Formats: sequence, structure tokens, C-alpha cells
Amino acid sequence: MEFYNVEDNNKLRHAVNWVVDIVVVIAFAWFIVYSYGTQITLAGHSMTPLLNSEDVVLMDRLAYDFGKPGRFDVVVFEREDQKMNVKRIIGLPGEVIQIKGSDIYINEEKLDEPKGLGRISLAGLAENPIKLGEDEYFLLGDNRDSSEDSRFDNIGNVSGSKIKGKVWIRILPFVNMELIQLK
Repeated sequence: MEFYNVEDNNKLRHAVNWVVDIVVVIAFAWFIVYSYGTQITLAGHSMTPLLNSEDVVLMDRLAYDFGKPGRFDVVVFEREDQKMNVKRIIGLPGEVIQIKGSDIYINEEKLDEPKGLGRISLAGLAENPIKLGEDEYFLLGDNRDSSEDSRFDNIGNVSGSKIKGKVWIRILPFVNMELIQLK
């Protein structure tokens, strides 16, 4: 009789171990997908040539839990109308931003931008100096002539709490899959 009790305990122990393993794997998978796998589909051409309309990118939600957004990071932020939008960070908290001609000035020094970003033909609000608050960022699209961004009243300066994460990879279209980094 004792033999059967040991065998029943073994079966129970195996079943419990199996259930625990499955729960751990599901929790780990959920964490990875939630943290690094939030899909954002771009609408419009404001980030061309880096990203095009209908491209699907993944957002890293944890990037700014352990650090602060940096200049030229491509980020996802929530607009006042609750829509998600993708832009590039140009101005950081505490800086003074101004657009003169087609050049961006930060604290009265011309910004040396990476190649491939569009020229600015409309300064909008940044025609006059804009002082960013302690938790505000100035965001621009890469296609400056076709971008609704911090130069305009409906977007304006974006608070850090509205920045939801950093774009880290384009997954669709599949032939253009690539890591998103400063180019």
C-alpha cells in the first residue's frame, strides 16, 4: 500500500511543478511583450525617411524607467486627444529652443543635427524662443514640412509623463525590418 501513496505523491508533485512552470513562462512572456512589444502603426509621413506611413514599430516601455530621454531619441508620446504619435526629441528640459531660418538653436547655439533630417521651412511657435520646463521636451518629425509637432499649439511642448516609450525596432514591412537608432 505504501508504494501507491508514494506514486500518488509523485504524480501530484509533477502536476504542481508543471503548473508552476507554465505560470512562470506565461508571466515572463507577458512581461517581455508588455515591456518591449507594444506595436505602434505610423500614420502619415512625418517621420520619413526613417519611418514611413503604415510602418509598424515596437516600443520599449522600460527605456525611460531607468533613464531619461535623450536628444534625437525617437519616442512614442500620447497626444491630448489620447492618440499615440511618433517623433524625435530635439529639446531637453530646461533648454531654450528657437528656430531661425531653417536652423534649430538650443540655448542660442546652432544644433548640429544628424544627416537626413528634413529642412525646416516653418518655425511655428519656435520662431520666438521657447523655454522648456523641468519635465518638458521639444519634439519634431524628421520630415519637417509634413509634421505636426512641438512647433504647433495642438502639440506644443510634451511633458515627460506623456512620453510612453522609445521606438527600438521596425517590424513591418518585413523587408525593411531594422533596429531604430541614430543614423
